[in-house]
Amino acid sequence: MKGSFKVFRRLAIGAVVGTAASGLGIYHHKQTLVFATTREFVDFDKFMAAPVTPVKTLIEDSDTMKSRMEFMIMKTQAEVCRALEEVEGGAKFNVDRWQRKEGGGGITCIMENGKVFERAGVNISVVHGELSPKAVAQMRSRGKKLKEGKLPFFAAGVSCVIHPRNPMVPTLHFNYRYFEVQQDGKHEWWYGGGTDLTPNYLDKDDVKHFHGTLKQACDKHDETYYPEFKKWCDNYFVVEHRGERRGVGGIFFDDVDKPSQEAAFSFVKDCAKAVLPCYLPIVKKHMNDGYGYKERQWQLLRRGRYVEFNLVYDRGTKFGLFTPGARIESVLMSLPQTAVRK
Repeated sequence: MKGSFKVFRRLAIGAVVGTAASGLGIYHHKQTLVFATTREFVDFDKFMAAPVTPVKTLIEDSDTMKSRMEFMIMKTQAEVCRALEEVEGGAKFNVDRWQRKEGGGGITCIMENGKVFERAGVNISVVHGELSPKAVAQMRSRGKKLKEGKLPFFAAGVSCVIHPRNPMVPTLHFNYRYFEVQQDGKHEWWYGGGTDLTPNYLDKDDVKHFHGTLKQACDKHDETYYPEFKKWCDNYFVVEHRGERRGVGGIFFDDVDKPSQEAAFSFVKDCAKAVLPCYLPIVKKHMNDGYGYKERQWQLLRRGRYVEFNLVYDRGTKFGLFTPGARIESVLMSLPQTAVRK
């Protein structure tokens, strides 16, 4: 992986030098790409692997949301993985860069059997092609006005689920994604995502910290976002056949296409940046707490509920399974190593 990544880095530098004067508004400085128009920095050396999209294409299309979103999710993936590795103190993520024959691919990062994290997955996917009839039906069921038949699409997102070893440390899930569909010669786009917390044992101060951090990220953009998206999260993560909510919520949204593409993208970026500040302090607070057999069994039971929700209700899981050529291992990354059902 390191050898191929060095080749990639040299290609990236060469591509930038070759196009710097072509009006793309990009220059290279100290192995970092800087988008002059938005002042966005992209340090390729810090990514977990080479991007899914060819570097030359990313640079040539740097003003498109497709490229900017891919850079954003790769940066988010790297920052979260490095932070978890630091907490773990020795264990490293296994990196698997995969391709999808129908178009695109992804980077799956998994860390297992650590002292702090029993299983943690941080994945990105950048896929394109044609929507399957099942995927179209799923989108239409939530109000999207999509035609029958083959519709070209593009989707890019970062998804993470962290299952800690200590039952006193909550499970974390976050996902932020961008979607485009081409229909009648036009590109329809929207964002979705959210961050939620699932504790086994409730600590009110942890919940206040978690929600407070997410609220700050939302309030920077619109003070109606947090109450609206918190309510959406509460009502989405429900194991209906059990009559239970999955955890203590967070924020969740879908189909965000206002007030503008740039504003929506800025909001999603700030939500992604809030993940580590809202979660890591909770991990560090509880990762050395004592526990025994009783607490472990309760943790496994709660994980069973987590699995039930993801396999029965979760939209992301369904979309992944309905997408032709989907990589099942990555779609089911959210499942823990062990769980029990009662």
